[in-house]
Amino acid sequence: MYRYTDSQLSANRLYLEALSMQYPTLRKAAAEIINLRAILDLPKGTEHFLSDIHGECDAFRHILNNASGVIREKVDTLYQNSLSSKECAEIATLIYYPHAKIKEHREKEIDLREWYKLTLLRLLNICRLVSSKYTRSKVRKALPGDYAYILEELLASNGSCDDPRYSYYENILSTIIDLGQAEPFIVALTDTIKRLIVDKLHIVGDIFDRGPRPDIVMDDLINYDNVDIQWGNHDILWMGAASGSRTCIANALNNAFTYSNLETIEVGYGINLRPLALFASQTYGENNLSCFMPKKYDTKTSNGSTSPKLVAAMHKAIAIILFKLEGHIIKRNPSFKMDDRLLLDKIDYKAATIKLNGKIYTLKDKDFPTICPDDPYRLSPEEEEVMEQLKTAFRRSEKLQRHVDFLFSKGGLYKCCNQNLLFHGCIPMNEDGSFMEFDFEGKKLSSRELLDFLERITRKAYYAPWDSKTQKIGKDFMWFLWCGKHSPLFGRSKICTFERLLIEDSECHNEPRNAYYSVYNNKEACVKILKEFGLTSDHSHIINGHIPVIRAKGESPIKAEGKLIVIDGGFCRAYQEKTGTAGYTLVYNSYGLRLIEHAQFEGITEAIENNKDILSTSIVFDTQQKRIRVCDTDDGAKIRENIEGLSMLLSAYQSGFLKEQGKKDA
Repeated sequence: MYRYTDSQLSANRLYLEALSMQYPTLRKAAAEIINLRAILDLPKGTEHFLSDIHGECDAFRHILNNASGVIREKVDTLYQNSLSSKECAEIATLIYYPHAKIKEHREKEIDLREWYKLTLLRLLNICRLVSSKYTRSKVRKALPGDYAYILEELLASNGSCDDPRYSYYENILSTIIDLGQAEPFIVALTDTIKRLIVDKLHIVGDIFDRGPRPDIVMDDLINYDNVDIQWGNHDILWMGAASGSRTCIANALNNAFTYSNLETIEVGYGINLRPLALFASQTYGENNLSCFMPKKYDTKTSNGSTSPKLVAAMHKAIAIILFKLEGHIIKRNPSFKMDDRLLLDKIDYKAATIKLNGKIYTLKDKDFPTICPDDPYRLSPEEEEVMEQLKTAFRRSEKLQRHVDFLFSKGGLYKCCNQNLLFHGCIPMNEDGSFMEFDFEGKKLSSRELLDFLERITRKAYYAPWDSKTQKIGKDFMWFLWCGKHSPLFGRSKICTFERLLIEDSECHNEPRNAYYSVYNNKEACVKILKEFGLTSDHSHIINGHIPVIRAKGESPIKAEGKLIVIDGGFCRAYQEKTGTAGYTLVYNSYGLRLIEHAQFEGITEAIENNKDILSTSIVFDTQQKRIRVCDTDDGAKIRENIEGLSMLLSAYQSGFLKEQGKKDA
């Protein structure tokens, strides 16, 4: 059955010899083939898609814990006919926040032993349900090490009194409680349920900025079992800052001061802002800083020790430095075609006006003591010193470097997964639906080729020798990805940071979007994009973030007759008043795709004390006639490749081409 010609075996000798180290006997190879063939027929695992988290750590953690409502659905599936809605909500919240709920029950339960037993039984039933579509091997790997054997034994039961070994399982549960191990077992079960409920987690960009603690979100992602990340423009900004780009550092700080979010900088990443604060206070402390005041001021997110006025002074200081540094990048990179963003030399410093597009505008601020009108892009010695100190602080932040290293190892500009194309921003396009071309390094690049080039040069910025030419070029490109003209991550023709800060007239604040954001309503255009990435299935989709869906204006997250799904609906609180919703997530299970719209999260305390979940509305929009199996997925394709290799190894053993390593000579 597994016959290959001698020439085929000879051509693959090195591969087969390496494979034989893992499967040294014919029986071991055959057993693995049997196992892999069986896996191909299992239902595909659930994929969970989130986008534009923007540091909203509490809402993110809750969505992660409840798997966009899927856990509550499983609880209801098992217990809707035997328990009340309130009791089901209690079980679900226990799974989300086991430590807090255990403490609550420990303080109020009269018969704690009975609660332990009942809770363990219920959680075991839920765990059996969510593990039913996986192999025992995969479930075993998901179990916590210390209790893996016992939990595996308990999960092997069907939970019924008719089970011949019912008394055996009863004895295990009683012993767990007698030994005072009920609480850690409950935690272990809830963790296992959460690990098995979602097979793959996809983050479609923008973990950083605006919200209170993106560093906490990153810690959670690092601890997650199976995750990939498609970089957003806010992520690439922090990646550039960690790589030592002073321009990216200035941009990241400008964003932090805009929302008075110093906690991420100072507490999350341990970056000392005192040198900047001293410089800002001495240089701008007596100014009228009204146009640099933070959009919101919260003592919790500003570390409680920095006054709004000092935040505004720091904001002004870093903004002026930012405009100078951006000028440096634009001048040394003519291929970026961003000369229209050289603004400091367009200012009449005596009249406090600026000429843009043939029109003169009055500036809201006219005090720029560090700008030399004859050489406006030159940093003062004090600004140079501040930026060097900040660059050192960002480079030496162990936690930031660890987070950015994770983003590089688990991330990229796009991902093709199970016939879906995931990316954060856009595929730059022209109004006629053709792909926009960029001229970099003498090559005209567009679409997938453009993204591949930009990802390679971005990785060089982080991994190239410090201060090398390669690194310097890469850091400039990271800034370009953040806000460059029609950058795939930014998707606009210009960024109006200067105008929004210093010009009252709102007509200057408009940031025209790339044509992609009108073209993507067309099914043919989306099919064209998908083909560029080798995705041709009728069930292929583009999964997109970046531009929030304004539900309040009747916008739909489902576009191009279902070929494109936008899952940025306002996860970040800063957007929610405008969008009319609190974000979208996407679930792709063995039955198809389901988009979930979320209401605003009321907080972890409310969730724990009152079992309040996020109110979510589910939209099923792409179901398949047959249940999707592992054999239909990317993992299935890899398994078939493994089966092919093992079949060849089996033939090599059977024909005597290779000697079985696990057998001794007679």
